[in-house]
Amino acid sequence: MRRAALFAWLRITLLTLLLALLCLYLLLALPHRVDWHSPVRVRIYPINADHQPATARHLASLDASSFADMERFFSREAKRYRLGLDKPILVELEPEVQSLPPAVPETPSILQSLWWALKMKLWVWQYDGWSAGGDIRIFMSFYAPGNPLGLQHSLGMQKGGIGLVNGFASAERQSVNNFVAAHELLHTLGASDKYDMQTGQPLWPDGFGDPVQTPLFPQQRAEIMGGRVQVSPGWALLPPSLDFAVVGSATAIEIGWLAVHE
Repeated sequence: MRRAALFAWLRITLLTLLLALLCLYLLLALPHRVDWHSPVRVRIYPINADHQPATARHLASLDASSFADMERFFSREAKRYRLGLDKPILVELEPEVQSLPPAVPETPSILQSLWWALKMKLWVWQYDGWSAGGDIRIFMSFYAPGNPLGLQHSLGMQKGGIGLVNGFASAERQSVNNFVAAHELLHTLGASDKYDMQTGQPLWPDGFGDPVQTPLFPQQRAEIMGGRVQVSPGWALLPPSLDFAVVGSATAIEIGWLAVHE
């Protein structure tokens, strides 16, 4: 009888703990919503992820101009959709972060996902509090050129307005880093991926930069959430910069730049 009572108590305790974690997660992970009545502030936090001298030198060379192409991209694309804001985003470079974010589990259970999300929120809180006034936070982990960890999957979370970006610490690669950052930034605004998760190939039509051009191939531009320029039916390339990217109509609808007329 006592053993049955003990098991019952353990089950109740575990369920209570799970419920508390879920409530805390939901409290801290409200979706990031933007009305586009004013510019969105995007705060970039650089991280020396491999502690190499080359990485440190690159971080020391960063300034606001290192991310100016992100502002230009959003301004150019917003103008096409007649958004009414000259600068939809304002990018600010924050001081270097001295620790890595919690590792993302590869195939997590629901409990592991909740636990990671909670750890992530607590980690972000160390640097700018729970909400940072509604700003979007992009934590950019830099690796020395040649380090394969620089190719790790990046992610953006609408709940909390947080982006985790991996990239290479070199001036030549910064424009590609910013392309990835813009992609993840759009995730925080509600945009979805528009590429095949198995192959990485952009999905037609929403993932193509110019889905109705004739002939269809080669594409010259990438749809930002498609992620790549589809050169031929089986060959897609990561563009060298945001100069070769566009915000497609499906993405514009998702982030509130384009209304759906029924």
